[in-house]
Amino acid sequence: MENTYLEENYNFDYSSIEIQNLIKKINDANNKNTSLDFALNAYYYIRDTWPYNPYRLSLNEDDWKASKICTHKTGHCLDKAVLLISVLRAKNIPARLGLAKVKNHIAVEEIVEKFGNDVLVPHGYVEIYLNKKWVKATPAFNKTLCEKLNVSPLEFDGENDSIFQSYDVSGKVEFMEYLEDYGTFNHVPLPYMFQLMKESYPAIKERNIKLGMVLNLADI
Repeated sequence: MENTYLEENYNFDYSSIEIQNLIKKINDANNKNTSLDFALNAYYYIRDTWPYNPYRLSLNEDDWKASKICTHKTGHCLDKAVLLISVLRAKNIPARLGLAKVKNHIAVEEIVEKFGNDVLVPHGYVEIYLNKKWVKATPAFNKTLCEKLNVSPLEFDGENDSIFQSYDVSGKVEFMEYLEDYGTFNHVPLPYMFQLMKESYPAIKERNIKLGMVLNLADI
């Protein structure tokens, strides 16, 4: 089954020059070359190189190629998940896309204003096959953003699931919780993602937003 999650496809186009150049940058940052070493270094590189931007999400299939995503300066959690999956598969490490619904307890005022509620749908994470088991990793929140929000950056050791920070650094204020997990996918299921968004965000229906558009919620 793991071989399915090594395949190159439209979304995870890892033979492209853009992704091959990204892999070179990751390799150059770490002289070690085991699968675990590469997975960890790729996680941290992608986590911190693309600042997290939850307010722009393309609904156009053409934008969901890793080779195109890596040319952007910021990334949604889903963008960064696609990048991580692509470089991992290129190094013969099985990886697949996970989708979930999460609730954010910090800085919710702006999220409520822009999205219509305080849930994030769909939230993207990555499942990686390392040491004969699947582990979850979430490269969404860059270190600088976490420090700004008074939250410890999300670490990943390749052995244990790394999916969210439950509390801020004080240990008293809730940060994030998973409300629902929609499973894993071998591609970016854009129509399904859009359906989840329509069910959660009133602004989608109010503004007659459709597949094929680029949704910039910062303008809503």
